[in-house]
Amino acid sequence: MFRLLPSALVLTCAAVPASARDLALVIGNENYRRAPDISSAEDVADAGAALEAAGFEVHEGRDLDVAGLRQALAAFYEDAQDADRLVILVAGHFVHAGTESWLLGTGADVPSLGSVDAMGLPLGTLFAVAAERPGGAMVLLGTEPQPLTLGDGLATGIGTEAVPQGVMVVSGDAGTLAEFVTDVLVDRGQSLAALAGQAEGLAVSGYLGDVGVFLPLAETEVPGDGAGEEAAWQVVRRLDTIAAYEGFLRQYPDGRRAAEARAAIATIRAEPLLQAQKAEEALNLSRDRRREIQRALSLLDFDPRGIDGLFGPGSRRAIAAWQKANRIEPTGFLDADQITRLQAQADRRAAELEAEARARQAELDRQDRLYWDQTGAAGDEAGLRAYLKRYPDGLFADLAKERLAVFEEERRQDAQGEDRLAWDQAAAADTAEGYRDYLRAFPDGVFAEDARAALEAAEAAEAAEASRAQAEAAENALGLNDFFRRAIERRLADLGLKPGRVDGTFDDDTRRAIRRYQEARGMEVTGYLTQAAVVRLLAEGL
Repeated sequence: MFRLLPSALVLTCAAVPASARDLALVIGNENYRRAPDISSAEDVADAGAALEAAGFEVHEGRDLDVAGLRQALAAFYEDAQDADRLVILVAGHFVHAGTESWLLGTGADVPSLGSVDAMGLPLGTLFAVAAERPGGAMVLLGTEPQPLTLGDGLATGIGTEAVPQGVMVVSGDAGTLAEFVTDVLVDRGQSLAALAGQAEGLAVSGYLGDVGVFLPLAETEVPGDGAGEEAAWQVVRRLDTIAAYEGFLRQYPDGRRAAEARAAIATIRAEPLLQAQKAEEALNLSRDRRREIQRALSLLDFDPRGIDGLFGPGSRRAIAAWQKANRIEPTGFLDADQITRLQAQADRRAAELEAEARARQAELDRQDRLYWDQTGAAGDEAGLRAYLKRYPDGLFADLAKERLAVFEEERRQDAQGEDRLAWDQAAAADTAEGYRDYLRAFPDGVFAEDARAALEAAEAAEAAEASRAQAEAAENALGLNDFFRRAIERRLADLGLKPGRVDGTFDDDTRRAIRRYQEARGMEVTGYLTQAAVVRLLAEGL
């Protein structure tokens, strides 16, 4: 998505001569197709509105692939030929190799040093555009510390690229960067050095001249009927937050809309629930970010009644319960600090659960091996059957079945025709009644022991069928797509549980791996996934 925002005219005591022209490029890449979202990249929209209100003409782009990035930069550069000042604010995933860095487009897929030019925009190109306005250009780079799958030659983050003469560069967390633009940069009459001194929590490099100002003041407001204030007011009303109204009042303390701004602040503050709602709305949480919050709540045993990225009554109740447990006013709405706190608690809980599961799995495996040593390791049929009865999904289950098959084949060779035929029919039917028929006809037959073991297993399977069907229906209700199924299989494989091929198909090997996972974590052992199991399985893999 790419658009050009109209100029919002001028600020009281911040107007510039009619000949001056300020231009900004604002790009927020939040939703990546094959990488974690940059949730605070959405905050650059607020920063773009603040620049617009401060008199900038703003080129804005959101969630751009590499072609969109190039198109946006080309349009901005063409428009910048007669501009006096330039601000370039971009947020998203950055990668680097040595001193070179790239802003990745939203379609980037495992970029390597050999392919990154086809997936991202070189940071050096942005610097080159800014360098054409020495002393009048600022480049702001926002990101988040998210894990990326990269090919050879690349690392995550911004490299130590040389900054051109006359260009100031500010980099760091995308949300913090947006706040810097909204609260600091748009205040006219400050030098670059003064602006740099207020960039708390951000890295500043390049030109920091303390002579002259970046955005100059004017002697008077441009004559007119208050159109500048009205344009700024319309931006603030769309944001509808305390921070936006306070920023408006700093610019227009005695303006025609000042009383309305103060009244709006009073209304929000008078209703804590409304204030909390507005604070959450101001975060502009993406659907993927909401899913992350729901997963975190579920991991901490606050059930949001679904992980769908939609905050319905179940999610609000879960949020309120978490807030109450943490001695926070239970509004059911989250602010940025609470989200950070919630995620930190969930990450810690995931680590604890993983450690507990590893210890439990190690003990289960120890007992499994010990039982094998005392039964199946000797290789006799009785021992193999005893092992499989206790550990049908055990470490040595496949080996025990292979060895038993040898005994069965030997008996088939020795068995009389009618006995062999009856057993083959029972084994083919593989039902409790079929095995009973065989035992009635051949109670002391060659395959009687096999029939009794198979009958016991079949009867247990029939008894468990109702609960199995219920577990299968519950798993189907989760709506796991191919991406999630493959992610689950990869995680099971990483745990050494041997789920078979990672192909998104839950076959017998996958079901056995799920049962072993459930057993190691003290869950109900069904071989089918619940929402809690999916949340824990994927969370432990992060």
